[in-house]
Amino acid sequence: MHSENSNINKIAPRKNRKGAGRRIGTGKFREPTTVVRVPASQTPVIKDFLAAYQRKKLVSNMDIVGEITLPALITLSVNLPLYSSKVSAGFPSPAEEHVEKRLDPSEFLIDQKDATFFVTIQGYSMMDVGLLPKDKAVVDRSKIASIGDIVLAVLDGEFTIKTLSRSKEGKVRLLPANSTGAYSPIEITEEMNFEIWGVVTGSFRRF
Repeated sequence: MHSENSNINKIAPRKNRKGAGRRIGTGKFREPTTVVRVPASQTPVIKDFLAAYQRKKLVSNMDIVGEITLPALITLSVNLPLYSSKVSAGFPSPAEEHVEKRLDPSEFLIDQKDATFFVTIQGYSMMDVGLLPKDKAVVDRSKIASIGDIVLAVLDGEFTIKTLSRSKEGKVRLLPANSTGAYSPIEITEEMNFEIWGVVTGSFRRF
């Protein structure tokens, strides 16, 4: 005699498909996660703490830039002698045959004056491309940024200079240029307020 339940199929335990779920290191904090039980009343406090921690970590990677200044509206053209590479080390001869041409530093640094401004570098996140603290980066807002350009970006209200890039998944990233590993790439997520303010076209410094 068969039992009433003899025709009911037994359901096998569900197995997780290999590779299913969120990959380790792809969450908001890009770290492995674990489950922790906390009092319900403390959930907002912990969320605020984690948000502050993430913000602090993000700001340290951003290496926020300093003051922004504009070119003078009225300037006299300054044409200085540009000596040829034939001149040996030491004080160059003032002889005219060694002068290739005369160079106006403003024209050399600035492509479009109305769209150009200067930003003071504060940290070392871009030192491998020659941008050091107290350098002035030349930023042109009229240029359209492309992948690989050094850009001035605004991220959650803070200015930073980084190399514009994309991940394999197509997400926008801001890359540092510091081989010491002190700075990490910044992956732009949907919850971030992100805007590119201009393309860095050059820099200058005083010794």
